[in-house]
Amino acid sequence: MRRRTRFAFGFAAAGLGLAAVIVVATSGLLAKPLALPLTPEAITVAARPIASFRSGEDKSRFGALDFRGGLVLSSDFAGFGGISGFALGEDSRFLAITDAGLFLTGRLDTNGDRPTGFSDVQAAALLDGQGRVQASHGRDDVEAVTVAPDAVYVAMETVNEIWRYPRDPLGQKGTQVPALAIRGLRMNLGVESLAYVPTGALKGTLIAVGEQGADNAADLPGFLIGGPKPGTFTVAKSGPFSATDLALGPEGEMYLLERHFAPLTGVKMQIRRFALADVKPGARLEGEVLGTFDMGYEIDNMEGLAVTRNAAGETLLTMVSDDNFSMLQRTLLLRFAVVRD
Repeated sequence: MRRRTRFAFGFAAAGLGLAAVIVVATSGLLAKPLALPLTPEAITVAARPIASFRSGEDKSRFGALDFRGGLVLSSDFAGFGGISGFALGEDSRFLAITDAGLFLTGRLDTNGDRPTGFSDVQAAALLDGQGRVQASHGRDDVEAVTVAPDAVYVAMETVNEIWRYPRDPLGQKGTQVPALAIRGLRMNLGVESLAYVPTGALKGTLIAVGEQGADNAADLPGFLIGGPKPGTFTVAKSGPFSATDLALGPEGEMYLLERHFAPLTGVKMQIRRFALADVKPGARLEGEVLGTFDMGYEIDNMEGLAVTRNAAGETLLTMVSDDNFSMLQRTLLLRFAVVRD
């Protein structure tokens, strides 16, 4: 999302006028942390439950999604926030990245499917191949993360680069991945979404989707990096929405998290589902909208998506928000089960 839009978002949501947006946006309240730990640092994250996804309503079913719970997360650690990518294992261990250039790891605690908090959380800066902090030389806009059997991959939006790290990446050096297909993307509207394909026809491929296309009405650009069939594809533009993350499901699906912001409406969130079998060079994907939500629901600037399966075999979507290090935005975690037909 453009930085000016990021400034405006929290204040529009709070009902403040444009003058207030300008004053506060220039007052230093929206600042990325400058001091990032080189080695893993234990931090504490507090969690407050979200009782209802739609204010004033007790229902949990929203179209094809069933709300299983949510959290408002906070921490005294200055680097906590700005979460723009989120990966979650079946063992409830998570790996997140922030757009300040920080890795976060820990455990998502639950009661059944309902999230209850974060524990065993550690933080460390992303490092380059020489062990330098990536954020110190223009690589702080980290927007997506995905986990492969032997590596972790992250996408950096402004420079539109993909980097590879060891499976336990905290404090470890990274290596840039050749991705020549990623080009022609607009400034700060580049690669926002990344997923690794572990099996099937695209085994070993990284799938990336750009936030927006050549203009605001254009289809979203998609890239197949490495694997047996490298190339490009497009995702049909869905109304005003832009891509913020994607993740693969356990039954051959690809889920795309999308967002829209306008000063008069605030932020919106959308989830689309695609058949992974349809992802191939030259394809144009339409997908199926599972849910669209505005600020009448408990959402914020939703940017991270993880897909897992619960003990009952249901597909769970776990989403996190990027608070842009704003005092008037929140770091949210939301969880839904995809309702079977």
